[in-house]
Amino acid sequence: MAPATATAAANATASATATAEAEANRRVSLAWTSLAAVEDPEIPTVSIVDLGLIRSVKPQPDGRLEVGLSPTYVGCPATEVIRRSVEQALRDAQIGEFVVTSVLSPPWSSDWITAEGRRKLAIYGIAPPEHSASSMRDILRGNRPVGCPRCYSTDTECISEFGSTPCKALHRCRACLEPFEYFKCI
Repeated sequence: MAPATATAAANATASATATAEAEANRRVSLAWTSLAAVEDPEIPTVSIVDLGLIRSVKPQPDGRLEVGLSPTYVGCPATEVIRRSVEQALRDAQIGEFVVTSVLSPPWSSDWITAEGRRKLAIYGIAPPEHSASSMRDILRGNRPVGCPRCYSTDTECISEFGSTPCKALHRCRACLEPFEYFKCI
């Protein structure tokens, strides 16, 4: 092959690779945007991206996008609803072929809730979790109060370690007398 032909072939290959990478990046970005609009079925004010349930969106060698999804805990009753919502959002976004895989290791942690997710929880009336499991033990033992998401008082008490879902605990504010849920540290 002549040097000019080899250079042209190399340039064409580089151009095709760059085009394929740009298309993959566009699809990944579109997938993240569509997933950010998927609400958690139990807490509709927060997206599954805000909750940290989407672990990854990666292009695969076969051209599919692989979306890694983690449940908040194994056995969470909302897991299948969330999976179907993810699949529908990706189909609606027309990102092309994809596969949704379950990611169980490392297990989901409430530390993965974004700052925006924590803000949305508080606005919704659910006290967002602290950032570590030791904080949860301290809160449940009464060593550290949970701030009321309504009046911001820390004069609160735990009524039950279980709220409307297993990932929340029921609290009451002694200042405004309102009950509220606390999203547990997991």
